Amino acid sequence: MSDTLGLLEEARQIATDLGYEVREEPLGDLPGGPCTVGGVRRVILNLEHSASDRLDGLLRALVDDPRLAAEPTSRLLAARLHALKSP
Repeated sequence: MSDTLGLLEEARQIATDLGYEVREEPLGDLPGGPCTVGGVRRVILNLEHSASDRLDGLLRALVDDPRLAAEPTSRLLAARLHALKSP
């Protein structure tokens, strides 16, 4: 769990560095995800989901951003991102 929380924080920092606003809110059954409001790119994460599910949701929102390749990532986070890119 602590690895997951650390990875979630790392992913949040990367998202912020890329210009995303990351918000965690209770969304009930809704999964959350990326959106743009008023020209601001946001990723909304469901606070009611586990840290692992929130991490996966954030990484799914970031994985196709071409700027992500220029961001330094830990080996663990790089492995999670690679797993999301693989079919």
